[in-house]
Amino acid sequence: MSSLERLNTISEDTQLPPESTLPIRDSPAAAPNPSYSCRHLSDLRSHLGPDPFVKFRGCIRVRLPGRASISASVRCDVCGRAPPRLYVCVSCAAVGCGEHAPAHAADASHHVAVDVGRAELFCFACRDQVYDRDFDAAVAAAAVGGGPLPSTESVRKRRRVDYKPWAPDPNERALIAEKSSPLPPSQVGGDSVSRIEGGAVLPWGLRGLSNLGNTCFMNSVLQALLHTPPLRNYFLSDKHNRFYCERENRTIVTRKSDVAKGNNKNLQLCLACDLDAIFSAAFSGDRMPYSPAKFLHSWWQHASNLASYEQQDAHEFLISMLDTIHEKMQKDMRKPHSQGSGDCCIAHRVFSGILRSDVMCTSCGFTSTTYDPCVDISLDLEPNHAGSTKMASVKSNYSLYNKAHSLNSGVSTLVGCLDHFTRPERLGSDQKFFCQKCQVRQESLKQMSIRKLPLVSCFHIKRFEHSPIRKMSRKVDRYLQFPFSLDMAPYLSSSILRSRYGNRIFPYDGDEQEAASELSSQFELFAVITHSGKLDAGHYVTYLRLGNQWYKCDDAWITRVNDDVVRAAQGYMMFYVQKMLYYRVSESTCAA
Repeated sequence: MSSLERLNTISEDTQLPPESTLPIRDSPAAAPNPSYSCRHLSDLRSHLGPDPFVKFRGCIRVRLPGRASISASVRCDVCGRAPPRLYVCVSCAAVGCGEHAPAHAADASHHVAVDVGRAELFCFACRDQVYDRDFDAAVAAAAVGGGPLPSTESVRKRRRVDYKPWAPDPNERALIAEKSSPLPPSQVGGDSVSRIEGGAVLPWGLRGLSNLGNTCFMNSVLQALLHTPPLRNYFLSDKHNRFYCERENRTIVTRKSDVAKGNNKNLQLCLACDLDAIFSAAFSGDRMPYSPAKFLHSWWQHASNLASYEQQDAHEFLISMLDTIHEKMQKDMRKPHSQGSGDCCIAHRVFSGILRSDVMCTSCGFTSTTYDPCVDISLDLEPNHAGSTKMASVKSNYSLYNKAHSLNSGVSTLVGCLDHFTRPERLGSDQKFFCQKCQVRQESLKQMSIRKLPLVSCFHIKRFEHSPIRKMSRKVDRYLQFPFSLDMAPYLSSSILRSRYGNRIFPYDGDEQEAASELSSQFELFAVITHSGKLDAGHYVTYLRLGNQWYKCDDAWITRVNDDVVRAAQGYMMFYVQKMLYYRVSESTCAA
């Protein structure tokens, strides 16, 4: 049976009686059911049943990158005009062009039709596009090859919870008084700053780190982590107590000589314990540079291939350290863990997000989707001649200025790099994937997006290029503009899918993680790690924003700098934290 014959069977099975009471120029009215966007669509369902679009399901065709149409060889019944601007009446399958379809709608009171070229519903009474969840679901199902789609009823509604600060009860006050040491006078009474020689004022916790011999890569990352708000709050709240960990998990926070004293092969080094010791030292009030020698030795035990006094990559060090903390804490908790959930340890709770990868067949439009957890996003520097493609998507004035400046001068921007990262990419003929719908290997388009945003987003700029063919490496010194405030909404899977499928109301990937990401898409920059010099003889420095002031952390030296110095720096890694944190309701709260 042809596509046209399938459409014509609608008139044989069900006929909608004339609705003389519905004027052609009615304005859209709110339907009682939120799944329908106008009352004419609701009335249509009452006459044709709960699924009036069942005969259209087999005619939906998906074009790249996700645009849909009705695959039927139809022409206007009156003038014989061919697509694209044709409409098929949902009630009787009459086909009309933009000139004759409104006349049919007025004469027969069949107001709702399907736009053949766009596979969208149009109400001639409302004179606007209308939306129906079931119809949008059919279009989305065609895009994923008829696979299962999430049910809207299965998505739990998020409840916002008022934040209630903790206050100790009398027993806890007594325990605090017994087990705690008083802070220095400069830190009592809420004073978060202390004075150093010369009268300069530095925030509490800002302390230089000694260079142990080409260890600026480690110091730069440690400074960023010491002032990562969720991580800092975790360790300063004693959530990981190194003394308790040593007793319960037989870990030890020492040098090699101290391990030998234990004379116990079951003792193991714990990187989280060493990090807890650094937090205690940094926030102790002491302003003398701190030597992270114990931490370096502990890291060497976990990353023996990097155990040397040669310069290492700061990004590689960060990933190695977070993975080590994750593996150790996961093992200590001895409980099953779902990969990518981000709830297993503090490293993943702070930095872990989820990337979505869509591979679309260029022949039939079938889409294969995979999800991968990540603790950072590595970005290619956009080419000098390339501009950004999401001008209207970025709400920050500073970002808009950066993007416009990038288009005019060819300067790379972080926003442009994110645009490039989430832009559809045509894979080469040597990367064909097996299409489950075509049952053969086909060329494809690939598009990345962010399904779940982490509390802290770390962006790594690929400044070091390695060519196995030429057997050479080089550093890319191109300047990169980065905003102090960043809106990540344009790069979320929900935003990209809405753009791909024409802003349909069906929640293609709707779940609690994605809903949380949409609520928390605004980020603030708080740390920038820069690299200066050559590939094999460079130096790392960290810029930290504490309050409204920026500070330059150059190993043991801490100096105040202004915003322009930070903007002019050659960014290698940028750390952004969510502006607003949303708390999930616990099961006990729900029960109460």
